[in-house]
Amino acid sequence: MSQLATVELDQSPAIVDQSATILSVIQRAAADPQCDIEKMERLMAMHERMQARQAETEFNAALSRVQGEMRRIAADATNSQTRSQYATYGKLDSALRPKYTKEGFSLSFGTEPAPEGMVGMVCFVSHVGGHTREYRAHVPSDGKGAKGGDVMTKTHAFGSGTSYGMRYLLKMIFNVAIGEEDDDGNTAGADDYRNTILAELSAKVDEATDSKSLQDAWQSGLKVLHAAKDADGAEQLRAAVTKRKAELEAKK
Repeated sequence: MSQLATVELDQSPAIVDQSATILSVIQRAAADPQCDIEKMERLMAMHERMQARQAETEFNAALSRVQGEMRRIAADATNSQTRSQYATYGKLDSALRPKYTKEGFSLSFGTEPAPEGMVGMVCFVSHVGGHTREYRAHVPSDGKGAKGGDVMTKTHAFGSGTSYGMRYLLKMIFNVAIGEEDDDGNTAGADDYRNTILAELSAKVDEATDSKSLQDAWQSGLKVLHAAKDADGAEQLRAAVTKRKAELEAKK
């Protein structure tokens, strides 16, 4: 009987439960001319699963340590349309990169297909232990201004959308809080991705000067919210459009 068959019949916990021991058994069995290939493949698959679980465990432990080192990051820029403060990507990167690279993490960004008017952002977070986790976000990139008109070229809009996506994914991955002080929930989420997008869409509605620009703001905003499957946001935007329509009609 081959060495591999003997190992499986024995069902030794010391062998089955230890990835290194399984690898040693596989190496010995591979040198045995009577080796049962099917059984060796099953042991190899078991070894790979154990390695993957160990890598994920190391990833989670390192992520926990990184987040334990994170501190609230002060905003260093202001959105003039929404009058909200935020931390730029450069500010986030300078604060976070030393911490996550110290724990063996590396980040790389890419794009994927997304609904029209949006860019699909992907961040691959890899750890030296061998595990990689993917984070995703669809970001508006229609190049529309506050009044619903085109204010960017398609290339500029793509660049703006990817920069926006990188910044928000970086915050999401490491659960970063922005702002110098806790406001006890009074403005909690003001810098949240969804609320910021909704505020920008509402700003376009509020600045509409006629029925055409109002209709453009409504249609472009609705497209974004439908793509995000945000029914509540669509209703809020509808209410803002109805209000602005009444204001414009009152001026006639």
